Amino acid sequence: MAAKKPTTAKAAPARKITAVREKFTKTQILNEIAENTGLSKKEVSAVLDELGIVIERHVKKRAVGEFTLPGLLKIKTVKKPAQKARKNVPNPFRPGETMDVAAKPASTKVKVLPLKKLKDMAL
Repeated sequence: MAAKKPTTAKAAPARKITAVREKFTKTQILNEIAENTGLSKKEVSAVLDELGIVIERHVKKRAVGEFTLPGLLKIKTVKKPAQKARKNVPNPFRPGETMDVAAKPASTKVKVLPLKKLKDMAL
């Protein structure tokens, strides 16, 4: 028997991507995605809501603290330690003067980092 050649799927033709002149509202984003994917607006809305929930589950307290949307961005939490109050610190805005710096409690910041695909889009 002759060996069959593996069939190669043809790549979909590249879509023409145009620049958007004004930022979209949430409704416009839902309409655009629904129109381009063939899904209903309700389904697209449900997907975006679920994405928000998945992100929240990753970054909330006692969670892993990091979420990656593959190729686009990474969201991570950074724990900032508490800072003690300090007295007689040189004032960076008025040389020669000193100032007191108030104490700051520990906090958690959220950082959003762009990944390669998103950086390439901006070029």
